[in-house]
Amino acid sequence: MTSTSPLPTTSPTPTPTVSPIEARVLGTLMEKARTVPDSYPLTLNSLILGCNQKSSREPLMELTEAQVATALDQLKSAGLVRESSGGRTTRYEHNFQRGIGVYEQSAVLLGLLMLRGPQTAGELRLNSERWYKFADISSVEGFLEELQDRAAEKGGPLVVKLARGPGTREQRWAHLLCGPVDVTQSGSPSTRANDGSVAGNTAARIERLEAEVAQLRNTVQKLCAELGVEASFTPPSADA
Repeated sequence: MTSTSPLPTTSPTPTPTVSPIEARVLGTLMEKARTVPDSYPLTLNSLILGCNQKSSREPLMELTEAQVATALDQLKSAGLVRESSGGRTTRYEHNFQRGIGVYEQSAVLLGLLMLRGPQTAGELRLNSERWYKFADISSVEGFLEELQDRAAEKGGPLVVKLARGPGTREQRWAHLLCGPVDVTQSGSPSTRANDGSVAGNTAARIERLEAEVAQLRNTVQKLCAELGVEASFTPPSADA
């Protein structure tokens, strides 16, 4: 994959490993640098709001000021975040592309994976519209494959392709900046969590419907008693 963006001259070896909270902070800084450049670099309060927003985030988080501040200190030590001097309020900006040593397009894909969790190449192209306009899905796949085949002397692979989920045609990709991941997992964390909660939601709905039916039956029986007629209920058939 040939890129028109120059590759940063510095490439740390090995690649720094970040925590999930640090990945959220870093990804948020990368996102806001591209989507709201007029208010970038970010203040601490703006960064916290961006980390905890309910859209375009997987998983959702409720980070405190102390957690974000600690993550910023760690990222500054790793050379991935810088403080902006000047003004009355301290602001923060990322140094991801140079700190990790990747092309701009690769940095965009890694930022999206840190913010939104595992995604297919098609999802990444769609979600990157406000960050960078890829020509086609093949272009996205090319950069993902480069990140997957990244040489050990450059820090090793930064993404991995996950197993194909049931009923899906495309495989999802996950980043490795937080360390190794289970390649047998399929789908995003929210999808897997939803799969586990469907049964519980269905059972609760059935229980609620049964209670409503019982209440309606009691009401019918009272009305029939007042009218002097016999209430008759037909039990459901075994084949229903």
